[in-house]
Amino acid sequence: MANKEMLQQKGNKILILCVDRDGDIEVKAGLKTPLLGRTANLDAAVALALKDPEEPDANAMFEAVRLYDQLSSKKNPDETFEVATISGTEIGGVTADRKLAAELNNILEAYAADEIIFVSDGYTDEAVFPIIETRGVPISSVRRIVIKHSESIEETAAVFTKYMKLLVETPRYARLALGLPGLLVMVLAIFGILNIIYGISMYYYGIAIATIVGAFLLLKGFGVDQAVKKSYTWIKEYSPPPLRIQIANYTIIGGILCSIVSLYLGFRWVDLNFQQPISDVVVGISQIPEITSLFIKGSMDLLIIGVILVLVGRSLTFYFERDSRLVRNTALIAEVAWARTIMNTTANLLRQTAETQLVLGFQNQFFREFVLSIVIGILIGVASILLITVINRSFKGFFKKGEELEKPTETITTTT
Repeated sequence: MANKEMLQQKGNKILILCVDRDGDIEVKAGLKTPLLGRTANLDAAVALALKDPEEPDANAMFEAVRLYDQLSSKKNPDETFEVATISGTEIGGVTADRKLAAELNNILEAYAADEIIFVSDGYTDEAVFPIIETRGVPISSVRRIVIKHSESIEETAAVFTKYMKLLVETPRYARLALGLPGLLVMVLAIFGILNIIYGISMYYYGIAIATIVGAFLLLKGFGVDQAVKKSYTWIKEYSPPPLRIQIANYTIIGGILCSIVSLYLGFRWVDLNFQQPISDVVVGISQIPEITSLFIKGSMDLLIIGVILVLVGRSLTFYFERDSRLVRNTALIAEVAWARTIMNTTANLLRQTAETQLVLGFQNQFFREFVLSIVIGILIGVASILLITVINRSFKGFFKKGEELEKPTETITTTT
């Protein structure tokens, strides 16, 4: 009994894996992969062979089934075998590899193999080796199936004709093998006609050929064609966000642009109204108040507009969301609008300081205006706080609670 348990623990599960990276099983035979088991693989191989008797993948699947029968008949007591087939897609590349990886995961979940015997119809399928190795399953053997052809001239011509037909009828290959040469021949014909009619030198044909080939290589090399295709797909499938998000985004962009332009206007105002061009003087400490005053005068209007624009967008968003922060944000707009008066009185005070000797205290008119603007700003802030409290209590039912705003929407699906 103990020996039997030890034998079961040492049991080795071997998977005979056939790989069809270009997805011929699904395209030609119309069968879904992955395929697990001798019956499923044999039926699929027969169906694929009936659809296309020259298909190498059918031969690879027959070899996987034959190898399964051979090893099963000679297996050791501690070995078990299983045969499976996975397939990619006809476009190849990353898409095919991701599909192969997903199907391999499904196979390994159903049959936890300890090692894999790899069967394929050529070298291209071996690109799946890294995908298998990352799953921690070693590849103990590789069986490559090569279809035997007669060496006669007739069959060589038939094989050549077959691949030429594949080259012409497959759009992926035809674009490169036929499209580019066709364009070059057409350009040659056009320049030949121009040479006969107008006497244009064929030297320009070489320039045109170099331009076309160079542009083609650049587009393909840097993936410009794929980027344009993805951009077209994104534009065609683009779905605009909700209205509140659009408003918030547009107002933020507008506010940022206004702020940037306001900085330029501030520097430009200094350059136009300073005693000398700002680039030709060395700024001293006594000139800093005047320069600062001019900069504030030139930039404050558009800067305040930009900030208010952002706050208005946020207020509209809070209104649509019924967020209680709407009241606070609206009160902040009033504070920012009054900030324009504070900035103006500050600029006047700095300008007066730069032009005449500063008179301290309330004897200075600009100093009184500056202090008064700050006091009014504080009173507006206090009034805003009181107004926020009253509105929150009066319209308590309109605004959603904080928990409702943070809690994600749950969708309950019932099955009958």
